[in-house]
Amino acid sequence: MESVKTPRKSRLARTFAKVLHVRAVTGILSPDDGIQKRKSHEKTKNSTKLCSFDDEDEDFLDRAVKEAFMAKLFASISAIKAAYAQLQFAQSPYDPDGIQSADQIVVSELKNLSELKQSYLKKKLDETSPETTLLLAEIQEQKSLLKTYEITGKKLDSELKLKDSEITFLKETLADTNSDNKLLEKRLNSSGQLSIPENAKLSGLRPSHFIAYFRQAIKTVRSFVRLLISEMESADWDLDAAAGSIEPGISFWQPNHICFAFESFVCRQMFDGFNHPHFSTRIESLPEGDKRRRLFFDRFMELKSVRPVDYLAWKPKSTFAAFCRNKYLRLIHPKMEASLFGNLDQRNLVSSGELPETPFFLAFIEMAKRIWLLHCLALSFDPEVSIFQASKGNRFSEVYMESLSDEAFFSSLESEPRVAFTAVPGFKIGRSVVQCQTQDSRLKLGPDPGSLNSIEAKFIVDRMKYRF
Repeated sequence: MESVKTPRKSRLARTFAKVLHVRAVTGILSPDDGIQKRKSHEKTKNSTKLCSFDDEDEDFLDRAVKEAFMAKLFASISAIKAAYAQLQFAQSPYDPDGIQSADQIVVSELKNLSELKQSYLKKKLDETSPETTLLLAEIQEQKSLLKTYEITGKKLDSELKLKDSEITFLKETLADTNSDNKLLEKRLNSSGQLSIPENAKLSGLRPSHFIAYFRQAIKTVRSFVRLLISEMESADWDLDAAAGSIEPGISFWQPNHICFAFESFVCRQMFDGFNHPHFSTRIESLPEGDKRRRLFFDRFMELKSVRPVDYLAWKPKSTFAAFCRNKYLRLIHPKMEASLFGNLDQRNLVSSGELPETPFFLAFIEMAKRIWLLHCLALSFDPEVSIFQASKGNRFSEVYMESLSDEAFFSSLESEPRVAFTAVPGFKIGRSVVQCQTQDSRLKLGPDPGSLNSIEAKFIVDRMKYRF
């Protein structure tokens, strides 16, 4: 049979038991039946007969008196702690009545401590009713502790409200800053500092131009990813399983972070071969040096102000049309298209060189246009813009990476953020760096499978081709 475990007694319960034991020994309470009895007093003519104790009872009574004294001492200390906590709490916000009340309690308890000290030094401890003194002191100490906890709770509530107000203020500040940034971006675009004017020259290219078009490209990628996820949800896809097949073994910090896995998949397909002059198009003879740079700059200028659907209708045999066709057929698998739309009509039209007029395909070619423009712009620079990524397990670097998950930096102090996967590639324009965007995780410190040196090496090794 299993043994029955007796729960441990609380401190107050132990005090009650001790009081009952003291009373039993001193004769005030019977140890057998617990019924209080009064001692019989035999009155004589000239004297009163006193109850005598043996040596053991006297030792026990002496110990009970000392325990009662210690209980009073700790009760007084607890009262001082509670009063001091109240004094601190009353200072912010300032409460003069609360401060005065707490100050009086502190002074009173300090006097009480002084009296206890003197009585102990003079060995004049109160020997009357030690059991009552012990019980009252224990109750007083528990009340003081409860008061301390209540004050601590109020203080934490006050701090929580303060933090909430700070968060609200920071959110408002962030919203204002974002609004100001959008206005500033519009002004810069209208002034031509970020946009490239129609009469721009090849020699006038600056890194800021590439960065502006990179941001536009990523916006269209994310718009397409949102549309793709929406179609998957409509087709009853298991998004978690789909994200797990793209980036296996990754635990996302938040449920909505799975969109970064689909973003990684889209960028992986769309940016593959980015630095290659043909970039998923047919192999053709291209000039070298400045003439090739001029060729790609002209392609950029020709397409940048035209709607992609109009350009494809105008030049269905162009390199951009070939790029759109090859990337669509590679990005959207036949089984995926059949699952999403119930047929392969769009795929068949694209394969035959025609243009599907569906919202899904129009969103795709808008994204393809921005990436194609970025490709043409990259090959217009001298030296050419190089593309890079961070490999899984790389230590996070603020120089080369921008984290999409801030939680990785606050989850643990015993580990450091490492790259789980790259969602958006980064670029190097001369000495300027456009950070790649990574989903990060917390890994224990250990051998680094890829450091910044390996990232630097990718600028050279993978200069002509972007691969995950």
